[in-house]
Amino acid sequence: MNLIEITDFHAPELDVYARLTEAQLLNRFEPAKGMFIAESPKVIMRALDAGCEPVSILVERSRMVGESLDVINRCEGIPVYTADLDVLTQLTGYQLTRGLLCAMRRPKLPAVEEVISGARRVAVLEDVQNPTNVGAIFRSAAALGMDAVLLTPACSNPLYRRSCRVSMGTVFQVPWTYMEENWIEKLRSHGFKTAAMALKDDSVSIDDPVLRQEEKLAVVLGTEGDGLAAVTIEDCDYTVKIPMYHGVDSLNVAAASAVAFWELRARE
Repeated sequence: MNLIEITDFHAPELDVYARLTEAQLLNRFEPAKGMFIAESPKVIMRALDAGCEPVSILVERSRMVGESLDVINRCEGIPVYTADLDVLTQLTGYQLTRGLLCAMRRPKLPAVEEVISGARRVAVLEDVQNPTNVGAIFRSAAALGMDAVLLTPACSNPLYRRSCRVSMGTVFQVPWTYMEENWIEKLRSHGFKTAAMALKDDSVSIDDPVLRQEEKLAVVLGTEGDGLAAVTIEDCDYTVKIPMYHGVDSLNVAAASAVAFWELRARE
């Protein structure tokens, strides 16, 4: 174990944990140098299982047991920085979840065609910008039968630390990538019908049998607050509404995704 006690807060090798922003970690100008932070043993293990390359580990000294020690042993040869919890909290600016962080290299994003190959149910996120919502949607997608997730360029990156953590590492289990323009036509060219989740009076009910019978269906979810763009709703094959009660007008996008994924999942 390459264990290194933290004595210098300003050491450049700690920048990834203490000073680089999510945008700097993403490194759009040099994608090959991009990194992300995975937090907690479960999330890190799922990232490793997906083939992500670890660069270094930051661990609370008292947590070097059990699952955390399993992670450290699996990442043999990389630097393992350690200190007491109060030191790490001062360094990172927040309290570590289960006392373990791992800096990892960002994997190359696959093409849309690769992600949807063989898929029957796909989640599409249009401009969902809250990392917590993105993480929660991925967790629902993994648990409730979605085969892949596609995101428009304005979406928050699924590998942001908070998204990874909220997803419980499912961002490493469900295939995903970003899309460019004309994504509805691309989905159609691969046999998908598109279902826009929107609050419109002329919507199809989410429990309409015609939706369940579609062989390939893309469930399209919009940004927080404004929802889907009008042009997106117009271009989709279906507009689908979740019935509401007690005067509630809508659900949070993450909650709506769970309802939609379960109801619209592919049947055997």
